[in-house]
Amino acid sequence: VNLSNLQHPYNHLIDTLKDGRIKFFNPQKLNDPRYDKLPLSIRVLLEAAIRNCDGVYTKEDDVQNLLDWQQQQNEAEVPFSPARVLLQDFTGIPAMVDLAAMRDAVAKHGGDPGLVNPKCPTDLIVDHSLQIDYSKCSIQNAPNPGGGDGPNQSQGPSRSTPSRRGSQCGAQRGSCSKATCSDPPASAGQPAASVQQIENTPLLCPFHLQPVSDTETALKNQEVELIRNKERLQFFKWCSKAFKNVNVVPPDVGAVHQVNLEYLSRAIQVTDGFIYPDSVVGTDSHTTMINGLGILGWGVGGIESEAVMLGQPVSLTLPHVVGCKLVGSINPLTTSIDIVLGITKHLRQAGIAGKFVEFFGPGVSQLSVPDRTTIANMCPEYNATVSFFPVDQVTLKHFKKTNFTEEKLELLESYMRAVKLFRSYGEPSEDPQYSEVIEINLSSIVPCVSGPKRPQDRVAVSSMKEDFQSCLNEKVGFKGFHVSKEKQDKRVPFLHCGQEYQLAHGSLVIAAVISCTNNCNPSVMLTAGLLAKKAVEAGLVVKPYIRTSLAPGSGMVTHYLNTSGVLPYFSQLGFEVSGYGCATCVGNTAPLPDAVVDAIKQGDLVACGVLSGNRHFEGRLCNCVRANYLASPPLVVAYALAGTVGIDFEKEPVGVTSEGKEVYLCDIWPSREEVQQTEEDTVICSIFKDLRGRMEKGNTLWNNIECPDSVLFPWDHKSTYIRSPSFFSKLSKEVPPPPSIENAHVLLFLGNKVLTDHISPAGSIARVSAAAKYLLSKRLTPREFNSYGARRGNDAVMTRGTFASIKLQNRFIGKPGPKTLHIPSGLTLDVFEAADRYQRDGVPLIILAGKDYGSGNSRDWVAKGPYLLGVRAVIAESFEKLHKNQLVGMGIMPLQFLPGDSADSLELSGKERFTITQPDSPSPRQRLTVQTSQGKSFSVTALFDTEMDVTYFRHGGLLRYVARTLL
Repeated sequence: VNLSNLQHPYNHLIDTLKDGRIKFFNPQKLNDPRYDKLPLSIRVLLEAAIRNCDGVYTKEDDVQNLLDWQQQQNEAEVPFSPARVLLQDFTGIPAMVDLAAMRDAVAKHGGDPGLVNPKCPTDLIVDHSLQIDYSKCSIQNAPNPGGGDGPNQSQGPSRSTPSRRGSQCGAQRGSCSKATCSDPPASAGQPAASVQQIENTPLLCPFHLQPVSDTETALKNQEVELIRNKERLQFFKWCSKAFKNVNVVPPDVGAVHQVNLEYLSRAIQVTDGFIYPDSVVGTDSHTTMINGLGILGWGVGGIESEAVMLGQPVSLTLPHVVGCKLVGSINPLTTSIDIVLGITKHLRQAGIAGKFVEFFGPGVSQLSVPDRTTIANMCPEYNATVSFFPVDQVTLKHFKKTNFTEEKLELLESYMRAVKLFRSYGEPSEDPQYSEVIEINLSSIVPCVSGPKRPQDRVAVSSMKEDFQSCLNEKVGFKGFHVSKEKQDKRVPFLHCGQEYQLAHGSLVIAAVISCTNNCNPSVMLTAGLLAKKAVEAGLVVKPYIRTSLAPGSGMVTHYLNTSGVLPYFSQLGFEVSGYGCATCVGNTAPLPDAVVDAIKQGDLVACGVLSGNRHFEGRLCNCVRANYLASPPLVVAYALAGTVGIDFEKEPVGVTSEGKEVYLCDIWPSREEVQQTEEDTVICSIFKDLRGRMEKGNTLWNNIECPDSVLFPWDHKSTYIRSPSFFSKLSKEVPPPPSIENAHVLLFLGNKVLTDHISPAGSIARVSAAAKYLLSKRLTPREFNSYGARRGNDAVMTRGTFASIKLQNRFIGKPGPKTLHIPSGLTLDVFEAADRYQRDGVPLIILAGKDYGSGNSRDWVAKGPYLLGVRAVIAESFEKLHKNQLVGMGIMPLQFLPGDSADSLELSGKERFTITQPDSPSPRQRLTVQTSQGKSFSVTALFDTEMDVTYFRHGGLLRYVARTLL
């Protein structure tokens, strides 16, 4: 939208700041009393609708619906054009690959490929997922990321190879010497000397060049990641140069959530002399963290993010807004994670799925910005869309510590006050009207952990021992493990590094201190560090078989742990910096020692893991670790010291020194005042300023990556990571007539509640899958397959992985699995192989399904995959709304049975052939007739809700629509 356009319908709302130098649209000039009663999150949506009102994507009726939120909530559909888009590496790469392919298509038809750029500013963070290949001072089942045979492979068995046994040297933490450890393997094309050179290189904080830990771990993990993902990184480097409006944050800087908070958050945006609130949609569920800064944002799927990048607004139903009133005072021993889990439990019990949550009340001012972002991060766990903390004085103080100048702070406060987006929580008269109000007394929240299987199952630390015992007794379920009474006291001895230990039910085998997302708060990390310091000084140690790790969310965390002096104490207890990125939460823990695994299996023990992350479902950390608990970082250290979750910290010692002295947790737990003083001394504005400068410089490995300097990307046809998708293969300049579907076969006959997890490929690539066969044909070995996430830029892999879930229930087959019936031949084939046969024969495909088709998290290939399989329509009893929009965005018709109709009621076998005739002029919510080869005929509703939906469909999807618009 041209904001200076004299024809803008809301020109009369333009106001000025800074002596007229800065303009803005002021909703208060509407003189509508409803504005003052709106929740502040809805006011942000309203401002965006006013500013972007163009009569096409955003209309004046949308503005009126937002003003009338009290009456229109959960009824009216409104558009939202966020200020920016946030991409992480896995979901960012297919979006950028699509844009690169669109440039090829535009150039092929004589257009200017340089015009293909995101219209909405886009930040792409390369770091997101990290696999821990190295832990402590040795190699844990080290991979050969380059593929092929290493240069010493021919030497046979005599070559020193890494093994799990080799990682167990050293009877105590820190006693291991490099001479007793296995040497890392050299990757293909990489001489062993280069790996050895890494060993001898001091490990420095990537931003402050200060020694932080042992020479292993972080640098080695970084090296392996760069080798494993070289092709993707080269493509990202090209994107950073070729596209306008794209900012690529290089690797080894920080996980996407942290970078968004520390580096990308702006609070306000200024474009063409107009100021407006910062807002964001991101391809990650933890985008919601940003709401703790008063910046409205939430996670979307890959297709939705591409639409926003290309100038299309997000469509959402006006949400209910739940006011969460905080009262009372915080217990001094209660950490941010306790507050988070306490509020999570309250909100989950309140049933707020799909709603906005907005915090108010006198208790809010007690929460620091890190506290707020911690709470906002947990939105996915209580199913809210956002948890919004409006800007207040605490927010301004935070920005003053970070990267805001006095001038920008003044501008921020002046603007927020002018449009009534600034809150004084001590003024009840400012409280908006909410859909409902939930009150939480902060003083009632006590230190807790969460588990052993679900984040909503909170357990008071004081009750942990009894609760775990009850879990052993209970039947198998959300909490129970059903261990018989006679087996509950079983202990299994084992040898580790020449010393005997024992494991029992409740024994700890994984302890991961993670500072990203829900533990980004510096206070909890400093509490953990000070606890480690006091523990070491008291003479306590962590048992060496426990798999410990420290994964800072960013270099800033490493820096303040180092400058505060606690990092060496973390290391002495075995918590060494392993790198930056998602690790333990997503199951990337290094394998447990063989002796530990054998002991767990021998005793059928309920072994435990404790982590300060946000994902801990049964078996997620490690398939032999059944009980996993979310805890604050200091409690992770405490349970690691104890070696078990079956302990009452108030009555039992956390450890015993070598002299036999018992040490209790209260003896070494740092006071709140001590933590606050340390935080003030270390987490200061200079850290943020220095961090910003070093992030912009990148790192040596990234800077040395070579990439082509061209408008069009030079695709490498041998690449198995980056491939030009075929979305534009038959693109014409003219819009073709509405396509009918004639004599289509059913590819899949599905039931109710088909999840996006069943459709879109994710996780590891099974060795017997269609994707594996493709990679094997490219002469890759199974250890080189990587994951579907890493290969999202290769449509050949992702198409073969579509509907490849082992849990897919296809009625043609009768049992779970990624198979279907090729109807003409009667053969049972992989879904891809059957679709490939149909496409070669020129046969269009449809899918039959039951209720709630496409439920679950949004995934970028959930519609792209079916489209490339040749699916032209999905006929279902009902659709999850977001997935319905994704199908429309890819040019697939979402067709809904009429009420009371279903595949069963119509006696469809799925083996018929189907013909669906399109009218010459499609319109929203139009009824179409479906005819079968058996002579049956029934009606369906085409779920095109708007004229734009119809336009996308006629063009063959959003990507083709944008390409034709540019042409």
